[in-house]
Amino acid sequence: MNTRVVIPQEPDAGASGRVALVTGGARGIGLACARQLAHAGYKVAITYRSTAPPADLPPGILAVSCDVTSSEQVDKAFTAIEEALGPVEILVSNAGITKDTLVLRMGDDDFDSVLEANLSGGFRVARRAVQKMMRARWGRIVFISSVVGATGQAGQANYAASKAGLVGLARSLAREFASRKITVNVVAPGPIATDMLDQLNEDRQLAITSAVPLGRLGEPDEVAAAIRFLVSEDAGYVTGAVIPVDGGLGMGAW
Repeated sequence: MNTRVVIPQEPDAGASGRVALVTGGARGIGLACARQLAHAGYKVAITYRSTAPPADLPPGILAVSCDVTSSEQVDKAFTAIEEALGPVEILVSNAGITKDTLVLRMGDDDFDSVLEANLSGGFRVARRAVQKMMRARWGRIVFISSVVGATGQAGQANYAASKAGLVGLARSLAREFASRKITVNVVAPGPIATDMLDQLNEDRQLAITSAVPLGRLGEPDEVAAAIRFLVSEDAGYVTGAVIPVDGGLGMGAW
C-alpha cells in the first residue's frame, strides 16, 4: 500500500532539546508520528512490544521494549529514556491492541485485555510521564483514540469502550494539570491505511472507504501532522480537546 510521507521542511519552534516519547511507535500511526517529530527537531524515543522497529528509523530515535500493561516495564522504559535523552516532556500514547468479535462470542479476556492495553496502558504511561512534567511546569500529552470511541462499531465493543475511555481520562488529566502548563488532548483517527486495515479483504475495505465522506482512507502521516501540532508551542492554549482525523466519518460525534 502506497503512503504519503510528510517530512517537515523546518524544525518546529521550541522543539530543540525537547524529548518526545511515542508508545507503540514501531509501525503505523506511531511510526509516522515518531518520524515527523524527529524531522521536526525533537529528541524521540519509541516503545514497542511484539513488533520490532524497522531498520530505517531516522538516526537518533531510541527504541525501547515495553509492555504498557506492566507498571514495572513502563517505569523501566521511562528510566532508560531519561538516562539516554532526558526527561520525557511530550508523550504520545499510541500503544494498543484489538480483539474484534461479536459480544456473544467475546470472552472476559477478550474484553479485559483490550481495556488493559488501550486504556489502563494509557493511564500508566501518563502517570509516569507527568511526574517530570510537573517539575518542569511544561508538558504535552496526546492520547490516540478512534472514531469508533464516539460512534461504536459492531464487533468492537471492547475496542470502542477503551477508546471512549481515553477521552474521559484525557479531559480529567487536562483539568488536573492545567495549572502546571501541561496540556492533554486526544486525536481520534478514522480508517487509516495501515497494515491492520490492509489485512481486510477488498470488499470490506471498499465498504469502509465508501462510508467516509471524503471517499478515501487517511494516511498515517495525516494523523501524525495533527499530533505534531498538538505537541508544539503553537498549541499551548489547546487542552481537553478531541481532534478527529477521520475524513468526516464521525462528524459532530465528539
